[in-house]
Amino acid sequence: MADGKARPTRLEHERIDVSYDYAVCAWARHFNASQKQVKEAVQAVGDRADRVRDHLSAKAGSDRPRAS
Repeated sequence: MADGKARPTRLEHERIDVSYDYAVCAWARHFNASQKQVKEAVQAVGDRADRVRDHLSAKAGSDRPRAS
């Protein structure tokens, strides 16, 4: 782009509404996470899907055992 700014991705505009079980279920499948993890992530970082994805990715990386 001419101004040097990247276009926002679709995921950046998506919001996760945890008041609907079907929506939480769909997002959980999308992120390969449990519904509980999605709800906890939304509580921690807000309802923007890109932030939830980043939070879940970071958490998944910290749960993995480290090689010695």
